[in-house]
Amino acid sequence: PVVELIKRRFPATLDLTIWAVAPVILVGIWLGVQAAVHHNGLIDQAARVFSIVGASFPTFVFGLLLLMIFYANLHWFSPGRLSDDFNRVVESAAFHNYTSLLTFDALLNGRFDIFIDALRHMFMPILTLSYISWATFLRVTRGSMLETLRMEYVTTARAKGLTEHDVIHKHAKPNAMLPVVTLAGFSVVGLLGGAVITETVFNYPGIGSASVRAATSLDVVAMLGFAMFIGLILVVAVLVID
Repeated sequence: PVVELIKRRFPATLDLTIWAVAPVILVGIWLGVQAAVHHNGLIDQAARVFSIVGASFPTFVFGLLLLMIFYANLHWFSPGRLSDDFNRVVESAAFHNYTSLLTFDALLNGRFDIFIDALRHMFMPILTLSYISWATFLRVTRGSMLETLRMEYVTTARAKGLTEHDVIHKHAKPNAMLPVVTLAGFSVVGLLGGAVITETVFNYPGIGSASVRAATSLDVVAMLGFAMFIGLILVVAVLVID
């Protein structure tokens, strides 16, 4: 049944989303703020190049490059969700599934080796999702910060003798975050809906890779189920963002 498939696959996607949200959003915002503060400087020019390359880089190409470097050549990280030895431990009766989220269950079971192995397997998917998202966050944050820094209240704050750090982080940045919050919300929705290409490239058993298999096997019922589930997530997310 589609419901059982979603219940089995969604925890893996949720686990990936939880660990990907922080680098995706926080680093993207930080890059955008730095580019705006150093407007037309070296940092800003480098950020523009980074943004253009990131926005035009196909996700599957970047993912395959990571596989070639970190998996095929360096043997540091592997695709999938867990190593075979640890996977047998997780599937055994001795391992208790408290939340169905592998990293959290590993900690609750006191298995830090499984926790580290799970994070190692998520490194390449998270880096792929982050790099592609950073380009968008950088552009939106930079544009919003530049507009905010030209406002009269920012000029007044500087005239009052406030430090540049306080002007940027206490006056300009909070007001510039309004469009970024909306973007962040929809980015989380995209992650929860399953990063289809990323999960497929790295053989990550989430809801995105499951939807690809359903599409390639022409399983219309499963595709409709996935569409309704992602639509529900989108509706809830829009309400939260508003």
